[in-house]
Amino acid sequence: MAKLTPAQITKVSQWVAEGSTLSVIQGRLSSELGISMTFLDVRFLVDDLNLTLQEKEEPKKPEETVVPEAAPADAADADAPQAAAPVDGASAGPASVKVEIDPLARAGTMVSGTVTFSDGQLADWYIDMEGRPGVVPRLPGYRPTQPDIVDFQTKLDLVLRQAGY
Repeated sequence: MAKLTPAQITKVSQWVAEGSTLSVIQGRLSSELGISMTFLDVRFLVDDLNLTLQEKEEPKKPEETVVPEAAPADAADADAPQAAAPVDGASAGPASVKVEIDPLARAGTMVSGTVTFSDGQLADWYIDMEGRPGVVPRLPGYRPTQPDIVDFQTKLDLVLRQAGY
């Protein structure tokens, strides 16, 4: 982990006080201070500095009607792998990014899941054993929009917190 000067520590403390998320702090460390850290290192940094991230309350949304899923056609379908369940608060509407955590992490990862971007494109995301994040689009060459990336980072932070990471 990078060694921070007292002035840099003050900046990080200020960002936390302003309500920045870990992903925002990670980005600002890189862009404003030229310090590259993994998401996990930023999390440890905040813990080491005894800073408390502010929990942002999600605005209340009107209740949506839930459409039950169709039952499998036969017993063979029952053995097929089930899709990962979304964590509460993981989606904010039909045109937003949806982040899900896999019930079992993929091999070589601490945690993994899927993301559906606002244009309907799917990608697999993961955080490896060293805390490095990664995203692998299912459509080769696909690049999500910048607002989708920001929305993904925010929702990933939220679902990881809700899942206890």
